[in-house]
Amino acid sequence: MNPTDLSMLAIFLGLFVLFALGLFLGLSLGRRNGRLESERDLSGRLEAEREDAVKRSRAVVGGQVAEQLAPYLPDFPCDPGDARFIGKPVDFVCFSGAGGGAGGEAAGAASGGEVSEIIFVEVKSGGSGLSRTEKSIRDAIVAGRVRWVEYRIPQD
Repeated sequence: MNPTDLSMLAIFLGLFVLFALGLFLGLSLGRRNGRLESERDLSGRLEAEREDAVKRSRAVVGGQVAEQLAPYLPDFPCDPGDARFIGKPVDFVCFSGAGGGAGGEAAGAASGGEVSEIIFVEVKSGGSGLSRTEKSIRDAIVAGRVRWVEYRIPQD
């Protein structure tokens, strides 16, 4: 090899090393800059997410309190004493005329303790809607797909 070829090769290798070093340095600085930006935004994001979690939690607790108080609120569809809270998949089953009203046994005695109607009640607050399961229960009741089963425990 002649000295001109060696000098060209040395220049080419020098440029390649400088290019690789610049690329490495640029990637390192870019990664560091990105990490600093994400850390700077982290405190604001965490605060916003915490506020959102608190709001959702308050809404859930408020809804649960409203469910428990619903039988005592105006326009509830049955006597609070006839309502039985079951929670899931519907909130209440009311046995109208069962006699569990404010008068206790006396109220039951007056109506003979005969149930005149069974009412399924789902309590909602705010803008919440029925879940898929709640809709299917509503549809089954409206369509009359309800039955009575008496189950006897087997004896020895």
